[in-house]
Amino acid sequence: MARRTKRLWTDEEKRSICFQTAAPGVSVAQVARRYAVNANLIFKWLRDPRFAPDPASVPGPSEEARFLPVEIVAETKAPAAEPVADNRIEIELAGGHRMRISGSYDPEALVRLIRGLTA
Repeated sequence: MARRTKRLWTDEEKRSICFQTAAPGVSVAQVARRYAVNANLIFKWLRDPRFAPDPASVPGPSEEARFLPVEIVAETKAPAAEPVADNRIEIELAGGHRMRISGSYDPEALVRLIRGLTA
């Protein structure tokens, strides 16, 4: 049976992990799974002022949320003789990820993929 060794985290790693827990919509459990560490250990680090994220450095909802102009127009049917344009979506996520989807897609699968990339 393999013996587990205790993982030693540097102060910078602890700060980075604790900072990630302060992002909107992110739970401590998600961050713990990402680093294969017990969530209770992260909670312990968060109580330590050396590692707790500074509220001023955490991006607020106003910095992440962006409202885009939307125009609602009456539905028009294209003539059958014209070819239908391909469905294309391009999504740019925080962290530098970019997704390009062409053709038909499963919206639920797309949501799971986006959540997986942003978790």
